[in-house]
Amino acid sequence: MFCAQIMPRDNQLSGQGTSGAAAAPALDRSALERQLINAGSPEQCSAELSRIFGVRSDEIALLRLENGLLKFLFPTELASAGSIPISSSTAVAAHTATTKKVELFNNFTRVKHASIFETIKPSGDKQDEEALRPATIHKLMSAPVLDRADKVLGVIQVSHKGFDLFSAGPDFTLDDLQRLELAAKALAQVGFMRAGQ
Repeated sequence: MFCAQIMPRDNQLSGQGTSGAAAAPALDRSALERQLINAGSPEQCSAELSRIFGVRSDEIALLRLENGLLKFLFPTELASAGSIPISSSTAVAAHTATTKKVELFNNFTRVKHASIFETIKPSGDKQDEEALRPATIHKLMSAPVLDRADKVLGVIQVSHKGFDLFSAGPDFTLDDLQRLELAAKALAQVGFMRAGQ
């Protein structure tokens, strides 16, 4: 069943106007599942998701639920930076896990959220620091990863980062959100998402 919380941009329903799906290739359900299930690690899976959604790898987050905490599997810089208590009232990932619903925010800076993880810079070529894009998340999709018994295994998030709302790129659409929900179902079958059980 498809349930979503949508935070429109400037009172306009997401998906109207410019399409966020323009950069993302069309993908059928079985192809998407096959690509993600065959990814053997969080890094490989994130690379596939990055390609599928037309975003940079640092705009993908994979979190696994372990003992009441959401722990980052990717990006690796966040794996050692801490975890998110499932009871957090300010973390979108925790809200996604507790409600078990997909969420879309096309003006994420207006949403009350824990931004501590946005301060961690992605690794990159140290000689080309200026080429690294800003860490501010302006647009975000979040989906729970659920097993067959509807138990939360983790959360997957896809974002658009930028200096401002415009430079962050196009809005995510409802098609993008449905594709994320399919990706979350495929991730439920991947071994590294189940390792925390």
